[in-house]
Amino acid sequence: MSAATIPMLTRRGDDGRPIEDVWSLPLAEAVLERFLTALFEDHHDKLTFGPIIQGAAYELRAPGKPTSINVGGGYLTVHWGRGGHFHLCIGENRGPAENPNPPELVAHRRPGRAELFRARDRRGDPVSWGFRMFNGKGEPQISIFFPNPFITDEDGLADTPDWSRLALWTQILATWAGQAPDGLDTTGKGFG
Repeated sequence: MSAATIPMLTRRGDDGRPIEDVWSLPLAEAVLERFLTALFEDHHDKLTFGPIIQGAAYELRAPGKPTSINVGGGYLTVHWGRGGHFHLCIGENRGPAENPNPPELVAHRRPGRAELFRARDRRGDPVSWGFRMFNGKGEPQISIFFPNPFITDEDGLADTPDWSRLALWTQILATWAGQAPDGLDTTGKGFG
């Protein structure tokens, strides 16, 4: 996909400091299908994903390349065979014709926000990069974290940052938000 340039929005905390940068992606089902399919088919081995909600954070890894990814009834299903699967509403789930879902439920399930994000620490330096999506009521559906220069493949803290781990972030940002690196990504010091 050759993206039109999506402007970056910096969200600030109550004290005015930058806490994250976001690039809002289109909510069209076809766009979300292409984006998520590309992530899980081509980069499954690099992703950490799951819902992040108040009181719980699921940071899961794919057991391998998905055996299938398909869309039906507004839901994207990523399936690994015996490795499990998940369903993610990316469009309109109207339900069966003989018993359709009420409009409020359709609107609740449908994505209300999809964005690339770069989280920042108290100094304003980047510490986390990824994608997240929220339903029509603003509830988290999924967060996908990209490789992090401060975290090893074994999920430990790195002794020194490995900036090569930002390659996927750089590729995704260019492809889906039409943005080149701005130099901020490599200013961080880690989680210390």
